[in-house]
Amino acid sequence: MIKRIVANIKAEDLSKADHFYQDILGLEILMDHGWIKTFGNNEQARVQVSFATQGGDNTEVPLLSIEVDNADELYEKIKQEDFEITYEITDEDWGVRRFFVKDPFGNLINILEHKQD
Repeated sequence: MIKRIVANIKAEDLSKADHFYQDILGLEILMDHGWIKTFGNNEQARVQVSFATQGGDNTEVPLLSIEVDNADELYEKIKQEDFEITYEITDEDWGVRRFFVKDPFGNLINILEHKQD
């Protein structure tokens, strides 16, 4: 039985992760050994891994998808911080509101909120 899946993302300067993943996204530092830093929270989540030929609506496939409880609020916060938004906030036909942003390492991140009917 798989208990979890962890994404390991290569980065030359781990301190660049602090502002985006901790300050903006609100994740806690769960582990810091100097050569690896893990961010997370105590929420319980299902184990998932996705493989895709495109990111939906013919967009580039993002490295990570991060589900949040308020995509609009986070979108405004990220815009104010001057991170590159590559796909503007959009309500998708499959029931999510999302946008794509480049993290400090140039990785494409899909920020999404599942919309309630």
